[in-house]
Amino acid sequence: MEKKSIFAHIQEMETQMGQIHSDLGEMKLIMKELLEENHRLTLENEHLRKILKEALPAEEGTPLPQPHVTMKNEHPNEVVGEGYDNLARLYHEGFHICNVYYGHLRTEGDCLFCLSFLNK
Repeated sequence: MEKKSIFAHIQEMETQMGQIHSDLGEMKLIMKELLEENHRLTLENEHLRKILKEALPAEEGTPLPQPHVTMKNEHPNEVVGEGYDNLARLYHEGFHICNVYYGHLRTEGDCLFCLSFLNK
């Protein structure tokens, strides 16, 4: 082999290695996203199974307890609106109701933003 052809061959191999490295980086990102989604879906699945277990007695005639959140300065005879009750129910089912993470599954316990919204 001539010196020029060896140099060209090395450059071609270097280009291929760069492409392989780039592909490997992309595959790592995809794998990370898949693992995060798998973890999120596992948590959501566990949460839904818990809700289903709680709902089974309701099908047998036992009503499910409905969450009721009272507002500050609320008189005992006043009824909280249906929309507010729906948001409180969503929060107690494990979803965010705050404007920061609305609709996302709560994975780390209580959210201060959601709690401050409920106590308004």
